[in-house]
Amino acid sequence: MPATKENLFDPYPLKFKDSFKKTIWGGTDLKKVLGKKTPPKTGESWELSFREDNASVVANGSYKGKKIPDLVKEWGREILGDDHSMRFMKGFPLLVKFLGMNDRMSLQVHPSDEFAQRYEMEGTGKMEAWYVIHAPKDSRIIRGVLPGTTVAEFKEQLQSGKVEQCLNVMEVNVGDVIFIPPGTIHTAFGGIVVLEVQQNSDHTYRLTDWDRKGLDGKPRKLDIEKALGVTDFYSMGVSKYKASQIQDYSYKRMLLLKCEKFTLESIQMKRGKVIIEADRARFRIYSVISGRGKFLYGNKKKTKMAWRRGETYLVPAHLGEFDISATAAAEIVVTYVE
Repeated sequence: MPATKENLFDPYPLKFKDSFKKTIWGGTDLKKVLGKKTPPKTGESWELSFREDNASVVANGSYKGKKIPDLVKEWGREILGDDHSMRFMKGFPLLVKFLGMNDRMSLQVHPSDEFAQRYEMEGTGKMEAWYVIHAPKDSRIIRGVLPGTTVAEFKEQLQSGKVEQCLNVMEVNVGDVIFIPPGTIHTAFGGIVVLEVQQNSDHTYRLTDWDRKGLDGKPRKLDIEKALGVTDFYSMGVSKYKASQIQDYSYKRMLLLKCEKFTLESIQMKRGKVIIEADRARFRIYSVISGRGKFLYGNKKKTKMAWRRGETYLVPAHLGEFDISATAAAEIVVTYVE
C-alpha cells in the first residue's frame, strides 16, 4: 500500500498524563521534589504503564489522548523496534513509577516469574530497582534481613511485632541504586523519593502493614504464607550498586544497573546538548531526574519539545537521530531491555 499522510507514523518522544495513586504512606514529597501537581497523600506517580486497568495516556503531539497499548497495536514496530516488537507486542515488559514514601510502606516481597506462573493468574514476577532522587537525613530503606537470621527466628519476631530486629536497615543518599530482585524483603520511609523501574506486574505480598488501617478504614490484606514462601533469607546480594562511567561517549553516561529484565543508565549533562541516535531495534524510556531543556528531532532537528524534571518519555525506536538540549545541569535516566 502506498504511503499516505494517514498511514505514516509520526515519531516523537511520547509523554504521558500523570496518573497519581493515593496511599496510606504517601504525602507531598513528589510535589516538593519533582514539582508534580499531586493531591494530598500521593505515594505513586505511574509514569509509563501498559496495564489494562491503568494504561498510560499520551499527553503530547499528534497522538494526544491515545492509550499507549492502542498506539502500540497500530505502530508496534515503529515504537517498540524491529526486534522488540516481535517480543513485546503482546506484553510490554516494564512499569515505570516515581515513589514518594513519606510514611513507611508495608514490609513486602515480590515473587519470581516461576512462582507467579505456578500460583498466580498473572504469570509474571516482579523484579525492580530504585534510583534514589531525594533522601532526607532520617530517611531509611530496609532491604533484606540481617545476616544469620533464620526462618524460624524471623517468623517468631514477625508474630511478636518485633520483626524490625531482623531487618537490614540502610542509610541512603541521592544517587544510590537499590536492586530488589524477587524474594527480597523491602520497605522505605522518611520522605525518600525514588524512580522505580520494575517488571510489568502487580504482585506484592505483605508481611506486615505496621498495624495500620487502609484508606477505607479497614486493615489491608496480608499475604504472609506466600511472602514466606518466596522470601530469600540467605543470599540477599549487594545492597547498593555503584554507578560506573560508560566510555566512548562525548558526554557523561553512567551505568546504574544491569539485570536480566532491564538496564538503567544515566545521562548527566551540563548546559548544552548531546546527540542521541535512537536504536531501531529497541525502544528507550527517558525519565528526567533534574533540570529542564528540549528535545530537537525530525527534519534537520527543527522540531522542538520541552522537557522538565519529573517527566517520563517513551522514545520510539524509529525516531532517528535527536538532540537533548539542557538549559543548565540535568540528569536523565535511560531505561531499556536488551
